[in-house]
Amino acid sequence: MSNKTVAIKDYQVIPQQKEQTSKTAPFLHAVKSLIWFVGIPAWLFAICDRALAIFTKGHLSVLEFVQILTIVFFFVTWLYLKPEPSSESADEDQQNHQLDIDAERLEVYKGIVANRMLQLQEQHAISQEYTLSFPYLCQIYHLLNLKHLETIHSFSLNNLKVVGVSQFESTHNGGKIKFQTVLDSPFNVLRIWRQPLVDVNLTLLTPYTVELSIPVYNGKHIIVLFNAVPLNQGAHKFFIDIYTDLKWPKPLLQFLLHIAAIVTLFEDLPYLRKLAQRNIDRLFKSNKGSDCNTLWLYKRFVDLYGSSELSAQLPPSSAQ
Repeated sequence: MSNKTVAIKDYQVIPQQKEQTSKTAPFLHAVKSLIWFVGIPAWLFAICDRALAIFTKGHLSVLEFVQILTIVFFFVTWLYLKPEPSSESADEDQQNHQLDIDAERLEVYKGIVANRMLQLQEQHAISQEYTLSFPYLCQIYHLLNLKHLETIHSFSLNNLKVVGVSQFESTHNGGKIKFQTVLDSPFNVLRIWRQPLVDVNLTLLTPYTVELSIPVYNGKHIIVLFNAVPLNQGAHKFFIDIYTDLKWPKPLLQFLLHIAAIVTLFEDLPYLRKLAQRNIDRLFKSNKGSDCNTLWLYKRFVDLYGSSELSAQLPPSSAQ
């Protein structure tokens, strides 16, 4: 290995008997996270209900004090029970592998993401982390295909429509597009965040990082950074960081954003599983020659990183 090559991350091969578990792990983690987040307002309601009852009576009895103390204790305990992504521990005789990338390029990519996160640090709202048993290229393809907002996320986005792409901009490490989306339904829940017709920015910062910027009311924005870090040919780490300058109460805002992120991940899983069953080579080549504007960023990714990323993702026999 040359001195310009470093490992992104060590990983261990998942045994055949654990394959089914690894496929269901993201779904189970998302279910646990959803239950945990729903439990928070339930406990807060219980605390407020007891506090209001005490305030109305004007005095605090020993029994009421014990009750509210117990509720607070269980609420704090509930906060500490936040589900964490499960880690698969492999046997000692399992083979270790490394996914290699040019060190200079890797430092450039890390610097771009670190600088962007530093710029947005004061607006940080939530972070989520998942280990997904799908090739990282499936995640990138999904994130860069605008039509997936209408199809894969038709439920959570309530039939949001992509009207058209109005601006294209190539960068050294990726590109940026501006596209317009419309909320057809007057009952669309997204109206609490944004106007019915807005221009949204989607940026490919690095081959591993995608940024989505959504304007909301009064010049405010919600910015989502997606980081997909490959672990091996069949798995990747998926990080979701959401930033916003909305002046809503932070606990309420974080709760809503966590729920939104979990619901969209639920919608992603069946599609990512279907993509993973396809040949990765075909995934790269499909639609490459298409003139569809909604796939412009995907084609830009293929033009910049197609050869190197494909060879890293395919088994040795296929990559040759």
